[in-house]
Amino acid sequence: MARRASLAAVAVLSGLTVAGAALARQNSTFQPPAAPLAPQAPPAPRPAPAPTPAGEAQPTQVTPAAANPVPPASPKPGAVVTPKPTTPAKPVEPAKRQRYSVAIVQALDKVTTETMRFEVPVGQPIRYKTLIFTVRACETAAADEIAPETSAYVVIDTQPKAQAGRAAPPGRQVYKGWMYASTPGLHPLEHPVYDAWLIACKQSLPDAPPAKP
Repeated sequence: MARRASLAAVAVLSGLTVAGAALARQNSTFQPPAAPLAPQAPPAPRPAPAPTPAGEAQPTQVTPAAANPVPPASPKPGAVVTPKPTTPAKPVEPAKRQRYSVAIVQALDKVTTETMRFEVPVGQPIRYKTLIFTVRACETAAADEIAPETSAYVVIDTQPKAQAGRAAPPGRQVYKGWMYASTPGLHPLEHPVYDAWLIACKQSLPDAPPAKP
């Protein structure tokens, strides 16, 4: 009798164990249904752009430039590259010489040893005994020249005076060229009777006639 009761209890426990395992397997494979999606609200309408008054320009959207500019493309091998023209530098103009209107000349009579200093206005012939002096230019060296110098371009003609009852003999040129005040022997007057050289240059005084020897 007791043995039957034990077997019945084992059978009941076995049934409960099988039923619990089946229930646990059913719970592990059970998935709840997905929640329905909430309806989405329709997008809000974009406001219409305000009308632009007549005569006014509409704003333009400016696209910002790239942060890194694109480098220029390298020339292809063998391609002829034309250099860009460059503007040449303007040359420096040399300083101008100072020009004067009067030359101061000193003459010597080798026979009488008489000397005389006189003024010769530029472009005006001046007579000294039988010589006629005509100065074409009288100037001093510019500031950018190496040595200061005073020079004059002189033309000297010999013209003897006419004697009573006789016509004046024809004149002839005895000197033409530059005279230099600092070096009178550089281009001297070669005459058997007279000698002459440049002393200086100066500006003529207004309303003052030049002195004649």
